[in-house]
Amino acid sequence: MKKYSLIVASSFGLESLVARELRDLGYDNLVIENGRVAFRGDERDIARCNIRLRTADRIFIKVAEFRALDFEELFQGTREVPWDGMIPIDGKIHVVGKSVRSKLASVRDCQSIVKKAIIETMKRKFRLSEFPETGPTYKVEVSVVKDLATLAVDTTGPGLHKRGYRTEAGEAPLRENLAAALVMLSRWTPPRVFADPLCGSGTIAIEAALIGKNIAPGLRRSFVAERWRQIPKPIWDVVREEARAQESKAAFRVLASDQDSGVLKVARQNALSAGVGDCVVFQKLPVGEFKSQKKYGCLISNPPYGLRMGDSRDVEMLYQKMGAVFSMLDAWSFFILTAYPRFEQFFGRRADRNRKLYNGDVKCYLYEFFGSFPPQAKEKLGQRFV
Repeated sequence: MKKYSLIVASSFGLESLVARELRDLGYDNLVIENGRVAFRGDERDIARCNIRLRTADRIFIKVAEFRALDFEELFQGTREVPWDGMIPIDGKIHVVGKSVRSKLASVRDCQSIVKKAIIETMKRKFRLSEFPETGPTYKVEVSVVKDLATLAVDTTGPGLHKRGYRTEAGEAPLRENLAAALVMLSRWTPPRVFADPLCGSGTIAIEAALIGKNIAPGLRRSFVAERWRQIPKPIWDVVREEARAQESKAAFRVLASDQDSGVLKVARQNALSAGVGDCVVFQKLPVGEFKSQKKYGCLISNPPYGLRMGDSRDVEMLYQKMGAVFSMLDAWSFFILTAYPRFEQFFGRRADRNRKLYNGDVKCYLYEFFGSFPPQAKEKLGQRFV
């Protein structure tokens, strides 16, 4: 198989989690940078990463990197790429771009120059007067950062957060890969108690159940590279079968509750679509009535942020209620994601640690409150809950 330079794109703050996932899949020699993790891999690795990675955004094939101080350098650098080895004669070319602290500040012009150079290269190689673009899509990203241009081809299509199970979402949906990241950061594993008492459309609970059952997040969706000649269908079939063979049959329960019966109906349907309807228990329950006699639980939630005018007082009262209720849970750990700057003040407790993360374009903090680790988990991991 051919080896490629692969780029796994990630949201800010999740690069280390993406790298952890890649190492767990057996990859090494990783290069970790802001917003991405790079390594060498073949066609099977492209399929594995798309199907198996929980916290990544997209998988790219890097095809070129060069300095571009003006549009002529960008054009000529793009023309030097052997595009015919990547894109077939009928390939549909879609160019997207970004520019950060570079002389080539116009993203639209960068996109236009790159597409023109690719088309000219393809027309010359295949001796065509026109390039038809009637076949599979090849989305090329031109990224110019500090005058260094990187050309990469997206193998994913719709972002990896789109698992395919979420038919509907609430007013402010949490991306699935960020929800998975929250669970992974908590280091929760079955049979430890897990709960989200403000579950909304159920994304955090569903992602926890997928992790608990070791169900690959990309099993129920397709990827743009599945239509490419470079990665034949049998490769995707084998990777999916390998993922299914590693699923866990262990029995456990994830608790999810909310006071909104309408959104709970959506959450139940989402859980069924994700294949975890048997292990996520949904209940209509205000957060103020949440309680548990069990010890060492793990609670993860994404409550309202109060970003809209007039919402602040309601959110502050909610946080006060959360602080009072959660303090009654024996030896539990809490992980609360919010953009509200005075969360700790109203929750009534300083977090043991917080992390800056982004929910879409909204800067948030994950407030981490550590309880005790279950004795059996301590023996297994040989470390304190972190």
